[in-house]
Amino acid sequence: MTMVDAHQHYWRPDRGDYGWLAQAPASLRRSFLPDDLRAQRLAAGVYYSVLVQAAPSEHETRYLFELARTDPSVLGVVGWVDMAADDACSHIENLMRDGAGLLRGIRPMAQDIADPQWLARPVLDRAFDCLQAHCLTFDALVTTTQLPALHQRLRRQRSLRAVLDHAAKPPIVDGDHGQWFSWIDELAQLPELHCKLSGLLTLLDAGTSETVIEPYVERLFESFGAGRLLWGSDWPVLTTHADYGHWLQLALSLTTQFAPGRQAEVFSANAIRFYGLDVAPALSCAPETQP
Repeated sequence: MTMVDAHQHYWRPDRGDYGWLAQAPASLRRSFLPDDLRAQRLAAGVYYSVLVQAAPSEHETRYLFELARTDPSVLGVVGWVDMAADDACSHIENLMRDGAGLLRGIRPMAQDIADPQWLARPVLDRAFDCLQAHCLTFDALVTTTQLPALHQRLRRQRSLRAVLDHAAKPPIVDGDHGQWFSWIDELAQLPELHCKLSGLLTLLDAGTSETVIEPYVERLFESFGAGRLLWGSDWPVLTTHADYGHWLQLALSLTTQFAPGRQAEVFSANAIRFYGLDVAPALSCAPETQP
């Protein structure tokens, strides 16, 4: 099985566009670059990844293109544009041109926007129509309160390939999961929507047993099925709670528990299909021994 990490970040704070890091744990307020991850990733048997934006800036997206061109493990980039701008489509097309095939989708940082209905605003129609027209994907970085608006948006854009980042951050700590369960079931009825098995450990308080995520993972497999779940590390945010190999092994174990025999889809095939990744050129750069 050739594993693909469907959600991974690199960043360099001295670039100046990672404002959210000021409130992040101190351990994350440094550079995390390909050399910092390579040994862990290869030791875990993960040779390829999708690089996801971590700053609301087109400059950062172009920086990710630069990194991807020097790191053959990166098969695609999910970038950022101001989706509410009148000329959002021009910006998307410029990124497509500058990425020369690397741009696979767009992710607005919707979780940081105060209005829970932002994703349903008509002003975003142009940008979403553009994504759909160019066969680009949409990464939904949202919380439970934004799921109704996301549902409205996806019902409007029926052919848009979309994915829930970090399973829409279920309220694991407070245990009030009724709304999350209900909306996950509802959203999963939309056949083009996928979901990332990522970011769950970082939702836990210190000292909380990892077993508390099991009911949430089980619900994801019940609702989306193994054919629409993509594993992602969310590295380096992951480092605040676990190392790369630990989360991978835990996710593999949970997949065996809830979808036996379907690991190849969750950890490889779904990401390749969803993002339209071209694995073949990267294979020539990978170690001879594949997992």
